[in-house]
Amino acid sequence: MTSVQSLSRAFALLEQLGASDLGLTLTDVSARVGLAPSTVHRLLNSLKDMGYVECDNDTNIWSVGVQCFAVGNAFLRKRDFAVRARPFMKELVAQTGETANLAIRDKSEVVYVGQVESKEVMRMAVQIGSRGTIYATGVGKSLLSALPEKEVHAILKGVKLKPFTRRTCATKAALFQALEITQSRGYALDDEEQSEGLRCIASNIYDHYGEAVAALSISGPAVRVTRERLPELSAYIIESAGKITRAIGGRQLT
Repeated sequence: MTSVQSLSRAFALLEQLGASDLGLTLTDVSARVGLAPSTVHRLLNSLKDMGYVECDNDTNIWSVGVQCFAVGNAFLRKRDFAVRARPFMKELVAQTGETANLAIRDKSEVVYVGQVESKEVMRMAVQIGSRGTIYATGVGKSLLSALPEKEVHAILKGVKLKPFTRRTCATKAALFQALEITQSRGYALDDEEQSEGLRCIASNIYDHYGEAVAALSISGPAVRVTRERLPELSAYIIESAGKITRAIGGRQLT
């Protein structure tokens, strides 16, 4: 086995462990990556020695180790906005009563890098590091709206716009119309497009170049995030995104 092959396989193991909330047995990991248990065991032990994975001796369940957190946290430190945004996200939750999310774009997907949960029993929650579709989420449409049309076409190349609900913008014509509306009003709306009964309102955070580096949103059940409340809630979102933009020394180009 070459060193490059070993490295690729080790990352594949980490991805599988990272995707599991409860951890996995050696047999489970082996089945998921399609490698022999002996090979998986050897790689896991090497990762364990470096602190990237852990194994419960009582249950023989493998899970990600603290070193994964240290490396992942370096990603957030590099993106100062994730840390600077948190006080404003807490303020936004207090104002709206709904969960606040922070997301970035990674190619043709969005990745959630921050969240402050609502105190309501019925609330929206995503796992930090989880991914979402770029065309059916408020944060995704918000980030796309800040890009030139040519770049949006390039991002969507190879992406199948499938409908999650009857409201999903499942054609490019519908999506580009939504992006045009987003640009004009300053916020994006996921109007039960990804999940029935869930609404999301999002607005962009900009860096000192005037480029959208992240999107801030609130998400909640449609019975609370009603259409009647959109003017009020969108104003809070736009204001909070602007505060974070200014806090990181950014600016929104007109």
